[in-house]
Amino acid sequence: MLLPDPMKKPVALHIEENTVKAEAITTTVSEDLEDLANARLQTPECDTRKPWYKCVGPGLITGAADDDPSGIGTYSVTGAQFGYLLLWLIPVCVPLMIAVQEMCGRIGVVTGKGLAAVIKENYPRWLLYGVVLLLLGANVINIYADLNIMAASAKMLFHGSFTVWLTLITIVIITLQIRVPYRIYVKLLKWLCLALLAYVIVALMPSVHNDWKQIVRHLVTPTWSWNPAFILTVVGFLGTTISPYLFFWQAGEEVEDEIAGGTADRPGHRIVKTSAEEIRVLRNDTVIGMIASQLVTFFIVTCTAATLNAKGITNIETAQDAAQALLPLGPAAYWLFMLGILGTGMLAIPTLAGSAAYAVAETAGWRYGLYRRFGRAKGFYLTIAAVILIGYALNFLHSISPVKGLLYSAALNGIVAPPLIIVLLLICNRRKIMGDRCNGVFSNVLGVLTVIFMGSAAGFLLWAIATGKA
Repeated sequence: MLLPDPMKKPVALHIEENTVKAEAITTTVSEDLEDLANARLQTPECDTRKPWYKCVGPGLITGAADDDPSGIGTYSVTGAQFGYLLLWLIPVCVPLMIAVQEMCGRIGVVTGKGLAAVIKENYPRWLLYGVVLLLLGANVINIYADLNIMAASAKMLFHGSFTVWLTLITIVIITLQIRVPYRIYVKLLKWLCLALLAYVIVALMPSVHNDWKQIVRHLVTPTWSWNPAFILTVVGFLGTTISPYLFFWQAGEEVEDEIAGGTADRPGHRIVKTSAEEIRVLRNDTVIGMIASQLVTFFIVTCTAATLNAKGITNIETAQDAAQALLPLGPAAYWLFMLGILGTGMLAIPTLAGSAAYAVAETAGWRYGLYRRFGRAKGFYLTIAAVILIGYALNFLHSISPVKGLLYSAALNGIVAPPLIIVLLLICNRRKIMGDRCNGVFSNVLGVLTVIFMGSAAGFLLWAIATGKA
């Protein structure tokens, strides 16, 4: 008589296990389809045959996020400390940032994947981990500085405890990003960002006395100084304008748009081949977003140059100091400054944390996407919360003047950006990854110029720090 093999499971048990697995797979597919359907309901259909202004998307959001509190602080320092001297950086940066962000967006559109996923599949692990660590470090410091100025701005108007405001703002941002679809609350927060128009109004007021001949001259005539403060400001200006977190964010958002628009059913799984119309829309969207971003930059610099630098106020440390640039508008100045800081901060911090979460989730192989519910992408959303909370905690470990903190975080971005742009160039010139959508000569020339320009400025700053001159 043969005895049953104790190592073999009964047939009934096999059937039960297979049934459970099948039910789990069915549930997973069903929930994924539900997330997908919700994303497509939240996204208005974009007909690529319509005029360009009807199809703006990730590029415009990226441009808005570029004028974050770090940007406002850095541009304010630029105008207050150096007047019109650094205005030439704006026309220089526009084509460079368009080229870099278009490469990021094109990678997302063509591959259907974020930058970390592409690097993971095609390059050594040391490069992947190095890129992700650079991004995480820069983003955490940026969030720390942004939260600092947001809490300081709230305290400036409403008084109370800095710690209470810092904690409240942090909780609100994390809750909104986890509980409310990003696309929905962006539509609300963008109205707060209209407070930045106050800089436009002040700069154009006759009573402010901007010297427009000098403005035009400095827009087209580069000026340089070996003063360490000047170099720090140049690196900060470049770093807050061409920021690493925006590279990962735009690629990730293009993937989300593909899923929501029906050209992909999940990251890395395009249903149809990339069309010329998609690339056209991407490029138009990127150009609009970057130009809009730099128009705001122009008015922040000219406004602070005319209202602060012209009066001998060259050292701004606090939210109150920075808000003085808007004083020609009267008592509303402090309100407008606070609304601008809070609006851009609540757009930018989710972008900073979201770009880090895209990179970490793609590296770890987790399910991810802002179109998914928390329960379907826990690792992704917990990474967002963790990055924000680390930035929050840093405010208790090291105290720094709010505006200078923004400048220093921008300078860190300026140092981190060049090696990441080199990686972008490698990806966009590899036919195995990009197919027939590789870089053209124009994109390569602008990309290389960006690396040389930003790399040289960062090198000068590191040299000044190493020699004790900074």
